[in-house]
Amino acid sequence: GSHDSFSYWVDEKSPVGPDQATAIKRLAKISLVKKIMKKWSVTQNLTFKEQLEGGIRYFDLRVSSKPGEIEQEIYFIHGLFGIKVWDGLMEINTFLGQHPKEIIFLDFNHFYAMDDSHHFYLINKIRSAFGSKLCSIACVEHVTLQYMWEKKYQVLTFYHYPLCREYPFLWPGNKIPAPWANTTNVHKLLQFLETTLEERSRYGTFHVSQAILTPRVKTIARHLIRGLKNTLVHRNLPMILNWVKAQKPGVMGVNIITSDFVELVDFAATVIALNDLLLEEDGSAT
Repeated sequence: GSHDSFSYWVDEKSPVGPDQATAIKRLAKISLVKKIMKKWSVTQNLTFKEQLEGGIRYFDLRVSSKPGEIEQEIYFIHGLFGIKVWDGLMEINTFLGQHPKEIIFLDFNHFYAMDDSHHFYLINKIRSAFGSKLCSIACVEHVTLQYMWEKKYQVLTFYHYPLCREYPFLWPGNKIPAPWANTTNVHKLLQFLETTLEERSRYGTFHVSQAILTPRVKTIARHLIRGLKNTLVHRNLPMILNWVKAQKPGVMGVNIITSDFVELVDFAATVIALNDLLLEEDGSAT
């Protein structure tokens, strides 16, 4: 999976998003501030298509309306506005049409400046984009690849908002916990990932291990120009990748793992390779 999957393009010319504090919105009237914001808002370099081609199958999505716009258009957001959600869904759907056995997870987990009418609009866009590819809610243990292929499902959509209860193709957010370490320290992050894996429910949910470091205000202040990638990610990714390599998948192990700048190391390939351990277990069991 990728963290803030859509942030490969954010619009410096757009207003600052409603996910930001009032003080930041005031500061952002200075054009240089938006350039700096972009360096800290972008967590991925690859487009959806490039991420899919590189093996990413879980997408972490934050969305917002644009206050002041008359239309109900919904955009991806991370500090600054990104592309229209509809355009991203279309890009993903094109890939799925070309690869009918591929399964993806869409996790809509943060909403800004959205009332129920915005949610109805977005939910209808999701339905229009994927149609019969949308997997209806089921017992998590039943959702095997075989199950998905038989029903021709390709998309599991998680929607962290109460309206999800009215739509069988929207899985509630509690079916995919994604505990967040909120630290700049890689050792604390790895300890947190270990602890939350141990607490993982044995049954009933998917689980996201967020292998990401989060800058604090003072981190940004000290390294304004360097940005997220050069300050936190480059230096710590090798250690995070070593933790990934040491994991085991399965009921008591890792499930979905997300990272920033997934192309900087062999992140997707390393996570995918963990599945071979399940095949080895099956082989030894039979």
